[in-house]
Amino acid sequence: MSASRRVAMSGDFLNQDGTPVYPQFDVGPLLARPDIELVYLDNTPVIDGRQVENADALIISDPRITADSFHRNGRLAIIARFGVGYDKVDVEACSRNAVALTITPDGVRRPVAVAILTLMLALTGRFVEKQRLGRMGPDGWNQATDFHGTGLVGKTLGSIGLGNIGAEMFRLAAPLNMKGIAYDPFVDAATARSLGIEFADLETVIRRADILTVNCPLVPATRYLMNAERIALMKPTAYLINTARGGIVDQAALTAALKARRIAGAGLDVLEVEPPAPDDPILTLDNVIITPHALCWTDELFAGCARNAVDAVLAVLDGREPRGLVNTEIVRNPAWRRKLDAFGVRTRAGA
Repeated sequence: MSASRRVAMSGDFLNQDGTPVYPQFDVGPLLARPDIELVYLDNTPVIDGRQVENADALIISDPRITADSFHRNGRLAIIARFGVGYDKVDVEACSRNAVALTITPDGVRRPVAVAILTLMLALTGRFVEKQRLGRMGPDGWNQATDFHGTGLVGKTLGSIGLGNIGAEMFRLAAPLNMKGIAYDPFVDAATARSLGIEFADLETVIRRADILTVNCPLVPATRYLMNAERIALMKPTAYLINTARGGIVDQAALTAALKARRIAGAGLDVLEVEPPAPDDPILTLDNVIITPHALCWTDELFAGCARNAVDAVLAVLDGREPRGLVNTEIVRNPAWRRKLDAFGVRTRAGA
């Protein structure tokens, strides 16, 4: 059987020598299909429409998708984003061009929630300072009594966002006997009750949290959601943790608050500019832990995200609606339905 469907993957999935960047990304289910041809695009920061002229499906990691990323022939039917952030994707342009956009929530849920807990435990246990003291010999060990940590029993864990990752975070934190509180304009109070936590408005969550975590996507409405005024609402003993996107927090305002010790500290896996400039003032502060947008990068995450992305592509190429849709309105788009129906006819015909 000759290949009648073509799946393209962005070039950043390959190293310069052609080896996979993520060895856990199993493309086997695609290669096992004689009706599917798998190709890799050139590694470019932005996908150009000419690159996807002959593609039915596109799996991307880091490249941007703009209004110019779609070929006028309209062949492309799905873009599967490896991960859950889609701030680099023009979602409206996807819908205008009858292209479904999917993300991989099942792959990131547990690894990102674990990363949040890692930062929380490191901050409250003063891991960075104690790790430094432990390497100093007797002089460091003798200073250990000056670096007491903070216990978590009865403390309030707050979340801005109660979706896939926020809910998993609360499930994992349950044995720590913390109180939970969350804000999410797109979730109802019943979800919070099912997790045994309180549902409240944004300002209340910020004021009451001892550990405040950011678990929402970066969209225009959430840019600088944590601005100077809201950071000022936090307890002076509170910690801010952001593993979502750097643009949700006003980094200059956060840096000022950390420098003045108006909050206890922060754990950041994301920054406004990545990587940061070497002279970024936040890098000089001793009450912030910064990791390179990679704390959740585990074999579990890469395998799970790959499975989600491949499953979404195979669903569309077999004429079925995929899971993880971002532009959910696409299912009512007549042009997209025609693409889906055409794939379904070919699948039933064995082509």
